[in-house]
Amino acid sequence: MPVQHKVVQGEHISGIAKQYGFADYKTVWQHPDNARLRQLRKTPDVLLPGDIVAIPDLGAKIESKPVDKRHVFRVSGTPLKLRLILQRSYGQPLKDTPCDLSMDNTWVEPETDSDGKLEYPISKNLKDALLTVKDTVRIKGSKVPVWFDVPIRIGHIDPIDKPSGQIARLANLGYYRLEGEDPDPAEFRSAVEEFQCEHDLTVDGDCGPATQAKLKQVHGC
Repeated sequence: MPVQHKVVQGEHISGIAKQYGFADYKTVWQHPDNARLRQLRKTPDVLLPGDIVAIPDLGAKIESKPVDKRHVFRVSGTPLKLRLILQRSYGQPLKDTPCDLSMDNTWVEPETDSDGKLEYPISKNLKDALLTVKDTVRIKGSKVPVWFDVPIRIGHIDPIDKPSGQIARLANLGYYRLEGEDPDPAEFRSAVEEFQCEHDLTVDGDCGPATQAKLKQVHGC
């Protein structure tokens, strides 16, 4: 009988599935008892605290092999990847830019591609990471290094139809600049209006369905 798992902030289906012993998140996500959750959230990567995930029974798979030979068993599953788009103001990509990525007591040096995209496989248990972007600017004909840190919280973004999810996406895109858990209504409305203006939407300061759809598209999730 499926277990009922209540989602807390920072959880996603890949991590939840791993927690219960499943190598492939699809076994959990596609379970019939999660049909309503799939319809509600659309993606396994963006859940809301309080969502209920049905965890199916973990069945054993039996393989018959001769005992006098050595055998290699490969565990199937879908890897989890961190995908980021780094941009300067007005959508200019930070292309071919070296970075440092610190996570789980390890340190790697990925680089953005020509579109400013960075992609790197991560542990399904990863909660936080720190990206150091090694940018440069040209001043009086010389390149000057400009490094800055970007804290990354895996799985913490809320669905697009929630104000918290809208604010997080606007902040990631550089429209909302205030910090703290309590949003400022005037700042939020101003951020929505600026986003609407730059993306040829009706400028009314209301983050309605059309604005939500465009915000999700531009943000990437």
